[in-house]
Amino acid sequence: MVVFEKAYCEYRLNRVESSLKTIESAPEQTDKLKELYGQVLYRLERYDECKSVYTDLIRNSQDEYEEERKTNLAAVVAAMSQWEKAPMEDLGLPESTYELCYNATCSLIGQGKLTEALNKLQQAEELCRVSLADDSDMTEEDIQSELAVIHSQMAYVMQLQGRTDEALQLYNQVIKLKPSDVGLLAVTANNIITINKDQNVFDSKKKVKLTNAEGVEYKLAKKQLQAIDFNKALLAMYTNQADQCRKLSSSLQAQNPGHPRPVLIQVAQLCREKQHSRAIELLQQFNFDTCSSLGHVTKACDVLRSIEEFKHKPGMVSALVTMYSHEEDIDSAIDVFKQAIEHYQSEQPGSATHLALVREAANFKLKYGRKKEAISDLEQLWKQNTKDVHTLAQLISAYSLVDTDKAKSLSKHLPSADTMSFNVDVDELENSHGATYVRKKAAKVVGENPPKEQGHGEIKKKKKKKKGKLPKNYDPKVTPDPERWLPMKERSYYRGKKKGKKKDQIGKGTQGATAGASAELDASKTASSPPTSPRPGSASGSSTAPASGVVPPRQQKPSSSGATRKKAPQKKKKGGKGGW
Repeated sequence: MVVFEKAYCEYRLNRVESSLKTIESAPEQTDKLKELYGQVLYRLERYDECKSVYTDLIRNSQDEYEEERKTNLAAVVAAMSQWEKAPMEDLGLPESTYELCYNATCSLIGQGKLTEALNKLQQAEELCRVSLADDSDMTEEDIQSELAVIHSQMAYVMQLQGRTDEALQLYNQVIKLKPSDVGLLAVTANNIITINKDQNVFDSKKKVKLTNAEGVEYKLAKKQLQAIDFNKALLAMYTNQADQCRKLSSSLQAQNPGHPRPVLIQVAQLCREKQHSRAIELLQQFNFDTCSSLGHVTKACDVLRSIEEFKHKPGMVSALVTMYSHEEDIDSAIDVFKQAIEHYQSEQPGSATHLALVREAANFKLKYGRKKEAISDLEQLWKQNTKDVHTLAQLISAYSLVDTDKAKSLSKHLPSADTMSFNVDVDELENSHGATYVRKKAAKVVGENPPKEQGHGEIKKKKKKKKGKLPKNYDPKVTPDPERWLPMKERSYYRGKKKGKKKDQIGKGTQGATAGASAELDASKTASSPPTSPRPGSASGSSTAPASGVVPPRQQKPSSSGATRKKAPQKKKKGGKGGW
């Protein structure tokens, strides 16, 4: 028993290799020790050996833990299907519990049977709700937390099907629940980042923190951790963190020397920096057997097409088509589309990726005037969705160059003008604020009156005249200042601004000068000092007042003002009452 306790403690401390050695050195392999042995092998991803251990335990044991062993065996089969692409093997396992049903779903996902997998996930959700409903201590929040892993897997299937909006909604629901499983949070956050791509980068930078949680490396498989690291490097590239991107991709290349993806990330980063020659050299170093020297984009395309694992992926197809288009090699670009479509036609017919490639191929051929070649692609798309008017219009346009009779027969499927019309008020639309062009109404001809409708009199609309606003201090008995419209400085009675009385203050004069000295130096206090500002009408640049006692016209006050100066009308405060 001491051997089991020691091995179990090592397993719980994540010292899995030590736990394995302890178990293998045990003199006797009890059922309890075999159970632990199976879990250790699963953590080490030695799935074939793990499968043999659990198969033997189920065959030779009959106790209350039989259902748990079957669940573990189903998990092993699912891992082999997903990570090792092993063919599905019917072991006769039941699907009576939601755990067994969930593991069966993972096996289907590994085989690419997405529709069947989604149906089985819904079945697993129902089984989970039924089993937890019997427990009176379970709240709805607890049930949702238990269902989080099923919902996250549902979102993953939807994402693979191209239903990204629905998938993103489910992923965010799982994140909001804040489940205690750091592995589930990391996978969900990573999948959100893959949907965001180079958009919504701020959200991706927040989500990537969830993938760095403590203990994640012990909860996920190596391929899951590898995918997360790849996406971190890509996110660094999208956020223009060139040094971080190079550091992560170089580290990934060192850990996975035979994997092409780290090299492709580095090449993409170099292309973003306009360092195309270095990018080609890097491709040459990675796959030097393909060609002895690379100095052209076409040769770089040949290198990329030699990577069997990725040459049919949508991202690779997009890159190759762009590069061939840059070189004006349209035939090679169409050939890339053709091979990719044939691949998905045989592997995943009718999938979202397959139809997306067909759509892009048709658009590409139409763009470069290859309408005859686009006909087969357009027909395939229209058969998938006969209500797609845009595809039908493209198909008719392509057939018009080849077979006019066929084009006419297809045009019968177009919707009528009545069904396509919308209840839009053209005049209201043209007169709206967003209209860039407004139709001018025809001018009325003198002498012509429009015919009146019978039984209705002519109705004239009267516009209300707005009363002018008067100032608050308005006095009807006093004649308004005739110069009130002129700026204050241009009025005849303007005398300039009054100077402040407190002149003998520290800090008003030259730095370091005393108040007494500043007073002595103040020329305005001397008898012969001229006015502080030149009066209107005086000679420019003169330092003395005019010799004659005649006051210029601009300095004469209005007769009605008397000896006192009128105050300028105060500006009205904005904001109304309340003072705010």
